[in-house]
Amino acid sequence: MRKSIKDRQFDEERALYNLKNADVSDCIFAGEADGESVLKEARDINLKNCNFSLRYPLWHVEGFTADNINFDELTRAAIWYSNHGVIKNSVLGGIKAVRECSDISLKNCKINSQEFGWKSNGISLLDTEITSEYLFFDSSDVTLKNVKMKGKYSFQYMENLDISDSELDTKDAFWHSKNVTVRNSIVKGEYLGWFSDGLTLIDCKIIGTQPLCYCTDLKLVNCTMEDTDLAFEYSDVEADIRGHIISVKNPKSGSITADSVGEIITEDPVMECTGKVVIRGGGNVYDFKASECVGK
Repeated sequence: MRKSIKDRQFDEERALYNLKNADVSDCIFAGEADGESVLKEARDINLKNCNFSLRYPLWHVEGFTADNINFDELTRAAIWYSNHGVIKNSVLGGIKAVRECSDISLKNCKINSQEFGWKSNGISLLDTEITSEYLFFDSSDVTLKNVKMKGKYSFQYMENLDISDSELDTKDAFWHSKNVTVRNSIVKGEYLGWFSDGLTLIDCKIIGTQPLCYCTDLKLVNCTMEDTDLAFEYSDVEADIRGHIISVKNPKSGSITADSVGEIITEDPVMECTGKVVIRGGGNVYDFKASECVGK
């Protein structure tokens, strides 16, 4: 039989420690005692219409739902080492809100949490707004759909990331990442994707200086580029760009096709560069290995 806890306030250390098979609703987790870890080691719990203002509330939790929950800015490190959770219609405001978790889905949430999602796997964000620096550092098997994201140094050292229908305003994104696919999204920020392996962008708008350098197995399909100078330096790339690129510099290998390129830069390569730039409809191909422009 499930336990029901309703209209209560808790502020003591481990107030509901190891709670099992319970529904917790309309409760406040705050007060003078300022206790930590109020729901640590909980199992199979449902939270609804609750407010949290205490540190480390959901650590080592197995199986939970959280609906219309407010984790305020004092709720530091709210969810760590927890698995199999659903969070919806909620606000996450404390730093390091999720870490070393697995199988956590968030839907229709507003998140303002620095260092969110570190070293986690199987995390999904749907219809969500998030502000965070170092978002999802060293995590894997993550999905974002219809997400508005703002913050620097996102998605670094990640593996198996799928993003669609989203807006990313982020600097130094996808550094050292592996197997990332971004579809139908706006990606804005400086130094996009450096040192990535297996980054694919499809139907995306890419904005910002010096994107996509030192990449391995880089693919762009039907993308546009805005304010993108010094692009593709030392990358292995196959790119189909609709519109203009300000400048392309020393691609290591592959082919970049665009409607126009403002400048092709070949100065001071530190490695052999054999890439090509193809001007669509213009009949010209620039071959970096030959250091010349030739007809098709």
